[in-house]
Amino acid sequence: MLKIKFLALIVALSTTFTACKKNVKPASEQKNGYSLTEENTTINWTAFKTTKKVPVKGTFYQVSLENNNPAESKLEALNNVRFKIPVSSVFSNDSIRDGKLKKFFFGVMENTSLISGTVHYKGENKGQVALTMNGVTENLPVVFIENENEVRIKSTLILNNWNAQKSIHALNLVCKELHTGEDGITKTWNEVEIEVIASFSDK
Repeated sequence: MLKIKFLALIVALSTTFTACKKNVKPASEQKNGYSLTEENTTINWTAFKTTKKVPVKGTFYQVSLENNNPAESKLEALNNVRFKIPVSSVFSNDSIRDGKLKKFFFGVMENTSLISGTVHYKGENKGQVALTMNGVTENLPVVFIENENEVRIKSTLILNNWNAQKSIHALNLVCKELHTGEDGITKTWNEVEIEVIASFSDK
């Protein structure tokens, strides 16, 4: 009788452990995921001045990411990532210019200590960013260019879509001499080219 009870206990324990293991994939079947690395993600911008459209290049050296979860592909890992960019981190390798951008461009905007948004991947290397700036949220169309360990996200931001006319005017006035071309016309362009270099680690 004792032997029968002991055997029954062994069978019960064996069944329990087997059931628990059913949902665990063997190591050989577990898939690695791509994870976006915040510290290696770079945000570059190119603005334009004078009627000849002379480029002015810069970057933001700070960005924080939310909803940043590993995924089976780099593009899937980017989908639904939220970001916040402090405008105080703007950098163009010219401290005087950076001060003007902070005070007379971003400083004229409403609620824009941060530029924020959410990335949406739509397939076929295309998508959009729900971008919030100057108290306005608009969809910014983007394209994704995938490389070995990174994805480049490119777009052209039309500032008027974020009601930035006052900011453009203020910056154009304070930079009048530098934004005046040989034709005597002072111009600050309404468009800014954006390139984000998103770096990944696979885990």
